[in-house]
Amino acid sequence: MGNAASQQRQKTNPLFFAIETGFFAGLIWGGLHWIFYVLHFTKVIPGFLGEPIFKHKFLVTVAGQLAGYLLFIGFSVLCSILYVLVFRKIKGPWAGMIYGIVWWSVLILACSWLFLMQPPFRLPWDSLISEFCLFLLWGLFIGYTAATEYTDERKRDSSTGMA
Repeated sequence: MGNAASQQRQKTNPLFFAIETGFFAGLIWGGLHWIFYVLHFTKVIPGFLGEPIFKHKFLVTVAGQLAGYLLFIGFSVLCSILYVLVFRKIKGPWAGMIYGIVWWSVLILACSWLFLMQPPFRLPWDSLISEFCLFLLWGLFIGYTAATEYTDERKRDSSTGMA
């Protein structure tokens, strides 16, 4: 009976998995964005998602940057939930990379008047490229983590291993 129980594969709860993935995506890539800003790789402040809520004067302070970091973590959780619910069965890294590019396009290009308070091409090219790469890797992290969890055949074939 113990062998039958060990053969049953435990299913991953998509919501909890998405929340965990989003939290770490926001923590890692939001932290990297903060480092990019401090090292002047980008002029986009870490709190750019807070522009509609907070005054820009606050967002350039350390407390504002921390608030922006927390907003990016929350944003990542929401985006991860959306990805896991809709795209989790897609294999490979490409879907996640495209997902990151789409979010970069939405936030930096399409909604720049809301989040950056300026047209996107008034930013220096190094900022645009840095943000593009950051969102590409952020999407890759979310997408490939979900793909590995939900399409990895080795996990399903674990019952054929050593008994």
